[in-house]
Amino acid sequence: MIIGLDVGGTHTDVVLLDKQGIVKEIKVHTDATNLFKTVLDGLEKITSDINPKDIKRIVLSTTLTTNSIIQGKTPEVGMIVSSGPGIDPMLFQTNKQFYPVAGSIDHRGRRIEKIDHDEIQSIGRKLKKEGVLHVGIVGKFSARNPSHELEIRRILRNQFDEFFLGHRVSGNLNFQRRIATTFFNAAVFPIHKRFYLAVRRSLDQQGMNIPIQILKADGGTMNFESSIGFPGQTIFSGPAASIMGAMAFSPKEEDALIFDIGGTTTDMAILINQVPLLDPLGIELGGYKTLIRSLKSKSLGIGGDSVIRIINGQIQVGPDREGFAMVYGGNQPTPTDALAIMGKLEDGDTEKAFQGFETIASELGVPVEKAAYMVFDHACRKILMEAEKMVAEINSKPVYTVHELQEGYQVKPKKIMVLGGPAPYFAEHFEKISDYKVTLVPRWKVANAIGAALARTTCEVTLFADTERGILTSPEEKYKKNISADFTREKAIKIAYDLLKHKAVETGADSEDLEIELLEDQQFNMVRGFHTTGKNIRIKAQVKPGLIHRYQSILKKLSD
Repeated sequence: MIIGLDVGGTHTDVVLLDKQGIVKEIKVHTDATNLFKTVLDGLEKITSDINPKDIKRIVLSTTLTTNSIIQGKTPEVGMIVSSGPGIDPMLFQTNKQFYPVAGSIDHRGRRIEKIDHDEIQSIGRKLKKEGVLHVGIVGKFSARNPSHELEIRRILRNQFDEFFLGHRVSGNLNFQRRIATTFFNAAVFPIHKRFYLAVRRSLDQQGMNIPIQILKADGGTMNFESSIGFPGQTIFSGPAASIMGAMAFSPKEEDALIFDIGGTTTDMAILINQVPLLDPLGIELGGYKTLIRSLKSKSLGIGGDSVIRIINGQIQVGPDREGFAMVYGGNQPTPTDALAIMGKLEDGDTEKAFQGFETIASELGVPVEKAAYMVFDHACRKILMEAEKMVAEINSKPVYTVHELQEGYQVKPKKIMVLGGPAPYFAEHFEKISDYKVTLVPRWKVANAIGAALARTTCEVTLFADTERGILTSPEEKYKKNISADFTREKAIKIAYDLLKHKAVETGADSEDLEIELLEDQQFNMVRGFHTTGKNIRIKAQVKPGLIHRYQSILKKLSD
């Protein structure tokens, strides 16, 4: 059996699956002030009366790291950045304790300027004085040669709790994005590590020594232990769970919009022939562009519990949420209260919902029942309008799926798939007011948790060969080897695949689920005078995001 857990803004969904389908499903209220307790409560309740030996895998999708960044609750970290001539790294400053330093490597990995040991030691003393515990170190071309990053870490060894090195977070050559990516990994490390230790301790107390996976932004998983070194990968795992939960049930040979309607937000995405779109370079968070691979999605601040206001006679839904709907004991009118007034809900205090809408109805100059319909209709139309904007934005640029670039492709969805707590009510109205065919994702209440549970482990490897210098390297994987002048692209691909398979298994993949493909395959001749002096070869390979094979039978049972 496997467990999938997805932390939402209002509820945390947990499912227990076996090859016959869903064994058990629960919801617990998400306590935004104590997500540790929320997750542990969910795991304890789903595993009660279950033999620990029967559970083979747990996958968590959590908003913990995303929320800590958005809410500004990350500790100060130190950033030491070496770029050399040609660019001012202060243009890419991420935080207060940000220090450009001497030393540079060129684009082929050759040392141009040495590191100044005295300068690094002086910065170390300043960071210690400020109480900094975690440090990010980034060199401009560290993906070609990480020696400067490693040297700075050696100088500062034993002075700080944890170091994050730019060449380890990504093999891509993008200095600005690597700085931001390294910063976010260092910033969310403490809260992610505490989360890991709390979950591990809770399971150990229950006698459950079970492999734990965590969902990444790209829709794949990695084992919990590996995520400690790359906690930034868990940013945006919530929207990824929505996409994975809908993916298996989406139509073939056509485009589909995915709406996950929660209590706080609506997360939107697009599938092309059952394949998610990919943000090819990386996510943007807080104005910083990163190298964290992510499925392409959009989050809109409209959900079932969004606060309703009337401003200058106009309805505004969200973007904030102030607790539960009034029908369930809250203090502010919400779209969920509108549904109660419209007779769509079977539980809760409908009288309180009516009371909450009296002021709204008065400001709109209509009866309460009419006001409720107007609010709900407004929320649905706003979601559809933002979805159309998302489609237009995607079509204004090259379209990337997790598998390939769709050259010249124009996204034209005709179907909407809806999941989340209030999904049936929204789906009905979407179809009424639009030309889309609208369906519910099977098990729409817990589809996110199912998507997390069934996601396969993903990872990527970047390999660079310089036959003139006789060097083959993949700094991300701590791999370096001398090569001869006749080293070929074919040999590079084989080594990249071998590194990728090893990395995938190390991070929790099942060897049966390794669908590998090339993302990048480039070779350039280096010419001096009139002679070719060597080749530059760059290979990037990935394990494709998707669903684990051995539980495919579940999907058919869920869709029946």
